[in-house]
Amino acid sequence: MKRALVSVSDKTGLVEFVKGLVDCGYEIISTGGTKKALEEAGLNPIGISDVTGFPEIMDGRVKTLHPKVHGALLCVRDNPEHVKQLQELGIEYIDLVCVNLYPFKETVQKKGVTHEEIIENIDIGGPSMLRSASKNYKSITVVCDPKDYDKVLKEIQENGDTCPVTREFLAAKVFRHTARYDAMIADYLTKKTGEEFPESLTITFDKVQDLRYGENPHQKAAFYKGMNPQYSLANATQLHGKELSYNNIQDGNAAIEILKDFEGQCAAVGLKHMNPCGVGIGENIEAAWDKAYEADPVSIFGGIVALNDTVEKGLAEKLSKIFLEIIIAPGFTPEALEILTRKKNIRLMKLDTTLSVNTSLKYTNVNDGLLVQEMDMHQIKEEDLRCVTNRKPTPEEIKQLLFGWKVVKHVKSNAIVLVKDDMTIGVGAGQMNRVGSAKIAIEEAGEKAKGSVMASDAFFPMPDTVEEAIKAGVTAIIQPGGSIRDQDSIDVCNEHGIAMVYTGIRHFKH
Repeated sequence: MKRALVSVSDKTGLVEFVKGLVDCGYEIISTGGTKKALEEAGLNPIGISDVTGFPEIMDGRVKTLHPKVHGALLCVRDNPEHVKQLQELGIEYIDLVCVNLYPFKETVQKKGVTHEEIIENIDIGGPSMLRSASKNYKSITVVCDPKDYDKVLKEIQENGDTCPVTREFLAAKVFRHTARYDAMIADYLTKKTGEEFPESLTITFDKVQDLRYGENPHQKAAFYKGMNPQYSLANATQLHGKELSYNNIQDGNAAIEILKDFEGQCAAVGLKHMNPCGVGIGENIEAAWDKAYEADPVSIFGGIVALNDTVEKGLAEKLSKIFLEIIIAPGFTPEALEILTRKKNIRLMKLDTTLSVNTSLKYTNVNDGLLVQEMDMHQIKEEDLRCVTNRKPTPEEIKQLLFGWKVVKHVKSNAIVLVKDDMTIGVGAGQMNRVGSAKIAIEEAGEKAKGSVMASDAFFPMPDTVEEAIKAGVTAIIQPGGSIRDQDSIDVCNEHGIAMVYTGIRHFKH
């Protein structure tokens, strides 16, 4: 008679699976709560203590860590010496292991959970059994995911056992499962000790979905989420539209990152190719959108819109008149949904964009390597500004300068942003020299540039950018300062009565 060892925390589909194994002639060994659940279903599993001849001790901390379990799992069955030792010790084979682990991730995420409770949810026996059985997958079937129950049972019913290819597939899945589990534990304890950049880094992500393709149709892609995805498209609910694409997710993420810097204000972001084409703030979300749209009504075509307040009927009517790929908002009224869902393909994503959640680290992949840095969460307040020109900015100019500074932080370097009346009017992104970005922003702004303010993500190495700003009618500038030729730019500003303030901090974005 074949034997199966069953010990699970997630009991989804358990009883049906075990009943199927029993019908196929399997003897069931079980532990603790799993044994009780099977008995309540009318099954009669053998207790693990009856197999080991040793009681469960220390509140169940030690029950399966025994030679009669691991000997049965690790015995190489075509090795005569292994088989002889097993027979001499009275150890019987275990042919199938069905184990899933204590809910560590769910425990960590519980509100008010204690450190002691988290530690108690570190599974020891479960990973040990899974790893032992998976190492011996040529002889043993290992199941760690209830989604695989039907496949395994069907093969046993049809063939008397699982096929070698299935056992190898399941073993690989187990080692991913236990690696993920250990990575989560390591992450929790590393953060608790305050070590930000340890000597080795193991991070884990769970698949959200396969994507139709990557950046381009010839590239395969998938979307994964991390352990704490609250402020992430991975945690958004799609209410309508086509499946998200790789580029949609990249752009959507960039848009919600901008919204983070406008906490407490009604803000709207229009975005294209990872750069904002329009950002506006207003007394309500519709007014904010009006400004974001007016900022660049051409570039927003086929773009992404992110909002930090509920979309109501009036705003929905305006949004429906434009071709948009995605609208991200914390909510949509029924009337707004009725209007927007008339468009078959537009993606409507519900996500709480008001969450004050800071992801501590940013990961950037390079060939065979990973760059890790703190997220750029730095924000400037009025008292942080240092005026370096003879003319000081007016209170209104300071308001616009701070607004521009929040936006330019999210524009690809070299970055220049022109702002006026709580909205962007010109964005110059990603040029190889700063004056090139300035010319793009000024050209986009046109006549609106007169009376606007300019924000630069990094210092001016020479006064040419300032000279372009003056010609366009810019009245005040915000920049980090720190160039050895700072005085040249200051002198030009003073000559033309322009106010300029330094932040003392830059926002490169590559």
